[in-house]
Amino acid sequence: PGDSIPLVLDKNSETLKVIQQLRDEAHRFGITFHRSLRSKKQTVSELDAIKGIGDKTKVLLLKQYKSVKRIREASPEELEKLIGSAKARILTEGLGSKERN
Repeated sequence: PGDSIPLVLDKNSETLKVIQQLRDEAHRFGITFHRSLRSKKQTVSELDAIKGIGDKTKVLLLKQYKSVKRIREASPEELEKLIGSAKARILTEGLGSKERN
């Protein structure tokens, strides 16, 4: 960039092939990294951020209600029957604070 005389490499030169391989590897690395980040974001739930709600409880809630929105809409009595009163309280407090933000 900024040089008036461009550097011309023969299409069959080893130097050009090495530069192209470096470019291709950099792109492959970037694409793989981006895909892994996107994949991780799709498996994260608001329930993960609530201290006291573990994986088993999360799975149980999502099997029953299918989404965090439906869990929010569930009555405290329904939640207590499913996961117990202590966890139901933790859950409603955790989701309530998320709702205000």
